[in-house]
Amino acid sequence: MRHTLTLNPSALRQRAAAHRAMALAALRADSSLSVRLRRYRDHMDKANALEAQEVLA
Repeated sequence: MRHTLTLNPSALRQRAAAHRAMALAALRADSSLSVRLRRYRDHMDKANALEAQEVLA
């Protein structure tokens, strides 16, 4: 059974903004380019998914 976390739209926006900030921080990290890009994409994917949830809520 899969549990779904339901958050209000404000909380979803805050989490999406946090993931966008983490994505930008990942680009500036002291890591290899491939690691930075993977982290950036992971955080942007999460931010976009949260924003899509907000639209459906």
